[in-house]
Amino acid sequence: MNVLLVGLGRWGEKHLRVLSDLGVTVWASDVAPERRAVAAKNGLDPARIVSDFASALSRVDAVDIVTPADTHLELTTRCLRDGKDCFVEKPLTLTAREARQLVEVVGATGRVLQVGHIFRFHPVSDVLRRCLAEGRIGRVRYLTGRFAGFKRPRTDVGVTQTDAIHYFDLFAHLLGRAPTAVTATLRDYLGRGLDDLSFATVEYGDVPAFVEAGYFVPGTYRDCLVVGERGSLVADFGRSVVTVFGQQHQRRDGQWAALEGEREEIKAEGTEPLRRELEEFLESVAGRRRPSVSVEDGLRALQVVEAAQLSSRLGRRVTLDEVP
Repeated sequence: MNVLLVGLGRWGEKHLRVLSDLGVTVWASDVAPERRAVAAKNGLDPARIVSDFASALSRVDAVDIVTPADTHLELTTRCLRDGKDCFVEKPLTLTAREARQLVEVVGATGRVLQVGHIFRFHPVSDVLRRCLAEGRIGRVRYLTGRFAGFKRPRTDVGVTQTDAIHYFDLFAHLLGRAPTAVTATLRDYLGRGLDDLSFATVEYGDVPAFVEAGYFVPGTYRDCLVVGERGSLVADFGRSVVTVFGQQHQRRDGQWAALEGEREEIKAEGTEPLRRELEEFLESVAGRRRPSVSVEDGLRALQVVEAAQLSSRLGRRVTLDEVP
């Protein structure tokens, strides 16, 4: 299979490495000469490195788009209408309105489009799903997720759309249900016109989830908590560890008792998440099947982002039905 990688930035370089390891014939495109030079230094044949992505479309079977979000609609639409299947890094597009346009293009062209919500492919997420399926903690009461740390802000979208969105999608995946409402507080402390601190409570039906994202906390935090009736799951994506706590409250003699149960630490092992999701994309292309992270999933995550933005602006709870 011939795959065109569009975008050779920091994350694009990782895609280049993984695609090369997967044995596909990689073509690459970037408007910046210095980025194209990096691809050549990484061993890619200079004859397959171009400045204009469109010039390589006739030579490839599929396209991997790793560019800023404000370019996704135009690039993806062109590739889909040219008959190419697409992998698009998250966020799917800059706005939910643009994402709806891609839903229509995918429907009209019949091509495969997979969105890069990588947390679904993390071994920690596999452990979480298995524990929930086995009923280890009973019915889920609520969840929390934190994607925070002191780092350089992304310049095309705010922190809700680049970091909090990981959990918006993951929690829908774990719970098997769509989000219904959001109450959020967003801040733009750096004055860039983009949020750099985000606190959002997302409702998945009767299950609330609190998500924190920001650029200011010292250190690096990629963790989540799932609290159930009979215990809790504490997940650390950085350490690839899930700790299962067996604990619950019981009423005895008119008083509530907090009963501590067994504690188990599970090391989550498996293939690199980026490799897993690109493998799935290639398999979906080869098998002409719908990927597990579809264009509709990408749209849904963006609807949560926009509901959070609207909630923060209005100072109230916003249902997903209110997102225009």
